[in-house]
Amino acid sequence: MSQPKSPFTKAQLLPQEETLEIAHEKRDLVIGIPKETHFQEQRICLTPDAVAALAANGHQVLIERGAGLEAGYSDKEYSEAGAQISEDSKKVLGCPILLKVEPPTLSELEHINPKTVLISALQLKGQKKEYFEALAKKKITALAFEFIKDEDGSYPAVKALSEIAGTASVLIASELMVNSNTGNGLLFGNISGVPPVEVVVIGAGTVGQYAVRSALGLGANVKVFDNSITKLRRIQSKVGQALYTSTIQPKNLLKALRRCDVAIGAVRGKHRSPVIVTEAMVECMKKGAVIIDVSVDMGGCFETTEMTSHDNPTITKHGVLHYGVPNIPARYPKSASVSLSNIFTPYLLEIAECGGLEEAIRIDAGLKNGLYFYHGILTNKAVADWFDMPYSDPNLLIF
Repeated sequence: MSQPKSPFTKAQLLPQEETLEIAHEKRDLVIGIPKETHFQEQRICLTPDAVAALAANGHQVLIERGAGLEAGYSDKEYSEAGAQISEDSKKVLGCPILLKVEPPTLSELEHINPKTVLISALQLKGQKKEYFEALAKKKITALAFEFIKDEDGSYPAVKALSEIAGTASVLIASELMVNSNTGNGLLFGNISGVPPVEVVVIGAGTVGQYAVRSALGLGANVKVFDNSITKLRRIQSKVGQALYTSTIQPKNLLKALRRCDVAIGAVRGKHRSPVIVTEAMVECMKKGAVIIDVSVDMGGCFETTEMTSHDNPTITKHGVLHYGVPNIPARYPKSASVSLSNIFTPYLLEIAECGGLEEAIRIDAGLKNGLYFYHGILTNKAVADWFDMPYSDPNLLIF
């Protein structure tokens, strides 16, 4: 009887040793937090409590002197939590991992060492091509925290700041209405015998949801407009009571705007916010009414909105007060800093446990979603399309 033919040798058919993946050892991180230099930016990425948690795990945090003062945290608090305080901004910028709220300026990038890991906002609409060319030149690995995804597919940083912006929009409106010279002198509350304040919220996303919750909590009558029935249904269930909800139809919207005391715009678009409220509609609003356009950083959904600053936040058009500050969470730096710190700290501990950013990105798809530069190679298609630059898929670079 003939022997069966096989393409393998006798040695190859013998059991072979299995090569297992070598686990990466935990790595101690050196994190630098420079002072924010962007106009009216008062937030900081880590609170003293977060620094204490990182220090307890063996990590070093180097903070520029005075970086947390405007958020309500002293250098002494950070020092007692285990951070090193430095007068030298160049020394802080030279750390292997750099944490910032705003993206670094071109002058700051000059002091950042090659192959540094940068974690900050990207703010694509306000960037220039030179910024990305500088990152590529220094072979920097950069993550944008607004692109990082959670386990449920949501964007935790964007959601956290949207919650603050939504709640703050109602509080800001209540402040502006009190002034009888510029506002209409109304109290944002449900007082016996006094008709409640009428609020129109355009957009039923996270900002809209928290604006509605705050307005209802103060006793206002609220009307919500959005073209997504799913979002309108969700906002009904989340606030826990029946609301006036409508799709964005000019007739219904104009009727609501004529009666309202406060109008809050929270509609975002792909490249810019759609203009939903025209100038003719604003002319029909009450004198002394207040418009808070939260989406002003993307062009605004009110045609009459202009971008303003925290120093001079309002302008008046057609007798209506317009608030067009693009960075509302920066008005509440301590709350915003705690919120950001709660997001950053677990990710930093995860990076350390994995033995470095590369391994963490390989394991965590949500973290990989925030990657837009990898060792000087552009990995984000949105950035590539916006600036007409070549890019590589991160999955081809990280195995």
